[in-house]
Amino acid sequence: MLQFILILLIGLSNLPKTTPCAAQWDQCGGIGWTGPTTCCAPYVCTYSNDWYSQCLQGSSSSSSANQGCSALWGQCAGIGWTGPTTCCAPYVCTYSNDWYSQCLQGPTQPPSSSSSSSSANLGCSALWGQCGGIGWTGPTCCSQSICVVTNQYYSQCLQSGTSSGSSSASSSTIGTATLSVDTSRQAGVTTRTCAQDGTTTITDPNTQSGCNGGSAYMCVNQQPWNVSSTLSYGFAAAHIAGQSEADWCCACYSLIFTSGPVVGKELIVQVTNTGGDLGNNHFDLQMPGGGVGLFDGCSRQFPGSYSWGQTYGGVSQRSNCSGLPAVLQTGCYWRFDWFMGADNPTMSFKQVSCPAELTSKTQCIRQ
Repeated sequence: MLQFILILLIGLSNLPKTTPCAAQWDQCGGIGWTGPTTCCAPYVCTYSNDWYSQCLQGSSSSSSANQGCSALWGQCAGIGWTGPTTCCAPYVCTYSNDWYSQCLQGPTQPPSSSSSSSSANLGCSALWGQCGGIGWTGPTCCSQSICVVTNQYYSQCLQSGTSSGSSSASSSTIGTATLSVDTSRQAGVTTRTCAQDGTTTITDPNTQSGCNGGSAYMCVNQQPWNVSSTLSYGFAAAHIAGQSEADWCCACYSLIFTSGPVVGKELIVQVTNTGGDLGNNHFDLQMPGGGVGLFDGCSRQFPGSYSWGQTYGGVSQRSNCSGLPAVLQTGCYWRFDWFMGADNPTMSFKQVSCPAELTSKTQCIRQ
């Protein structure tokens, strides 16, 4: 009997081991990544930046040939950037602003060559890049596009004849939009607000916002969090073209990012505030560490010697999150981990049914 058990154990130990693979669009590498590092066939693990690689269509030969370069939509330059500064063929490193350059479609030669299109527009922001706004110190001209004012804090390079974030039909619930990050937004009277401690629910819907000298503040559980490597939930202020506050208040939207390091990822947000200073189809994320903004409800809610970063833009790196109140640090880390520090990425969006995980935090469900 002992001999039989020994043989059986040896046989089991020789069984082939299976290694989990990542599906299309899933993460497959990056600093701190502990999940699968191989992609399920026929997808290839494609480098985006030091913190993120993603399973995309391609071939192993092209992947090895392009090792060490940034993929389409990946970052390729900018202040503080330490990743690859060349783009995988045939993409070109295109300047957006002093802090961000991105791999886009273009001539087959690298951006360092003397192509007429890139040299003629050197120093200007690319299509979808920022070109103006309060506190903006980057380029105010656009490459093969025009600078369109979205609001007093943000102007964007768009194709001639379009407005910022406009869709092909103004009444459509699907369009292209601009996203900015801001922690100064406070929830409106139709959604759950809290006392200064961030946990005690305010029961009087007429209580004024802390931004206006009142006692209603953001509830600390209304922060973004990741569901998976490609899906997150969160909250936002918004302004939707062709609609009113009655249409978007407490509604939920699926945002699919189309540029920057988060391209292909999805963020589902519930709108808890109206952005009176936002342009059409503009979502303003409720994100710790994203900047206190014009109204600065954050320092009122959390008085003390905290480091909130720049008024518009907030903290500049993950390590700065430790300078925020402890209850907000998780949402700040989300910004640099899942959101990968993306700066105003473009996206497509559509209205969706609200997940219970969001409405349980806001206690606001549209009828």
